[in-house]
Amino acid sequence: MSSLIFSSIFYLVSFAVLLQTALGTDIGPLFRSCSNETFTANAPYQTNLNKLMGYLYYQAPPTGFGIASLGQNPNQVQGLALCRGDVSTSDCKTCVADASSTMRKNCPYSKRAMIFYDKCLLKYSNEDFFGQIDNGTKGYMWNVKNVTNPVKFNEGRNELLRHLAKQASANHQMYAAGELEMGVSKKLYGLAQCTRDLSYNDCKSCLDGIIGDLPSCCDGKQGGRVVTGSCTIRYEIYSFVKA
Repeated sequence: MSSLIFSSIFYLVSFAVLLQTALGTDIGPLFRSCSNETFTANAPYQTNLNKLMGYLYYQAPPTGFGIASLGQNPNQVQGLALCRGDVSTSDCKTCVADASSTMRKNCPYSKRAMIFYDKCLLKYSNEDFFGQIDNGTKGYMWNVKNVTNPVKFNEGRNELLRHLAKQASANHQMYAAGELEMGVSKKLYGLAQCTRDLSYNDCKSCLDGIIGDLPSCCDGKQGGRVVTGSCTIRYEIYSFVKA
């Protein structure tokens, strides 16, 4: 069982938190956010947005990342799609399609929106956000179960995630996953990932920032996750990514 809280500059649409199995099956959005600033139906902005969603649907799956800007101001729209680093092309395509459909149903006329699934992130905006750290919207999730030795566990968790943040910010995919021995027959698994429009330095800064958020949500918890529009971290006591 998990809990979820948010800190956001956007109006957050009401939703039910949908849980995942230990295998990390994608069964629904982890969160979504929609701006109060809207456009009218059939406006040029909507036309550009529809084209953008279609473009990202085809662009993202082969490499796990897509980014584009369409139209001219004041109707220009920027967007990106990012799939988790271990996700297959077919699963990436399915996730981006689901994210686009859900976002357009729940944020039908919002000029800015973001939706985060376990396997992908999709976001768009009327403002140019490429290459900038986006931590205006954050989602925190944690396992409600506590560990038996929280001090030692937190130290190991931080060590693993800092190592993964360093790895992710030093490779083209901006993704890293790994594990840490936590005792006899015990392991801790982790993941760190950034959107690929960031520089390596900004990726590291983004990841370090959300690792620093963990004490406020997840200390002593068997699993935890922090997600933003630019980077995400996750740790669990079970393996949740494909080798």
